[in-house]
Amino acid sequence: ASPMRSLLTDPDRYLQSFRLFLEKSTEHQSMREFMERQLPDVIASVGNGKSTINVLSVGGGAGEMDLLILSKVQARYPGVTINNEVIEPSADQISKYKERVAQTSNLENVKFTWHKETAYEYERRMNAEKKSKKWDFIHMIQMLYYVKDVPATVRYFHSLLDSQAKLLIILVSGKSGWETLWKKCGSSLPLDDLCSYVSSGHLPKILDSAGLKYQLYELPSHMDITSCFIEGDKDGELLLDFLTETLEFSKTAPPELKRQLMEELRKPGCSENRDGKVLFNNNLSVIVIEP
Repeated sequence: ASPMRSLLTDPDRYLQSFRLFLEKSTEHQSMREFMERQLPDVIASVGNGKSTINVLSVGGGAGEMDLLILSKVQARYPGVTINNEVIEPSADQISKYKERVAQTSNLENVKFTWHKETAYEYERRMNAEKKSKKWDFIHMIQMLYYVKDVPATVRYFHSLLDSQAKLLIILVSGKSGWETLWKKCGSSLPLDDLCSYVSSGHLPKILDSAGLKYQLYELPSHMDITSCFIEGDKDGELLLDFLTETLEFSKTAPPELKRQLMEELRKPGCSENRDGKVLFNNNLSVIVIEP
């Protein structure tokens, strides 16, 4: 049995590697650009005729993107009350989110509620309480990797949409380095049940078979993984953990797997060399689903 363990078994190291990923990648810049340019059109009719707009953030994390989304809803519907509920299993992320809200002005008309639970726990609780609240805008940003049943999760949250509403999903692109890496090495990595390799490449089939209407947008993004190729580099080791979802990958992976993965990471399907740096293809897809 391999000593490799899923990165998610150590939440602190996971968060450390995730923050480094955000620092080394254009992930948030790409999303911000989308929110600035395309989101206003996406939400153009979600609050028509409403005195309160209900927004549900599934896997809201530390709230960076949530607050940007809320600012766009506010700009489109000035003065309207926004009820923003957040599903997020990490207490650490929720406290960061609350700090961010405390430091942000112009949120007087936004009411925040945080639920420290997973998407599945939320669904179970709503069903137990026989509640079926309708939402005007639901977003699931980079969280579908952590659900057991992707089609069921998408169908459930889609069922909560009001008539003018939208469900927005952001995932790594089916044309990204992630997809290439997972196809080549995924079966050798310790996934457990904690994380699944799902990219935008899987979603059209799921959505089509559920008869849902949607639009797809591709967002270019990259991550500087140069440090991964420097033996013993702390940042490089953390990024490798994040790329493989494996705790201490450099130390616990069998030498042959490590060699294969490092080789794969340099190939054009995963990365490109630019100005002496190795830039991993971190392209994202945004899927906007109609009610």
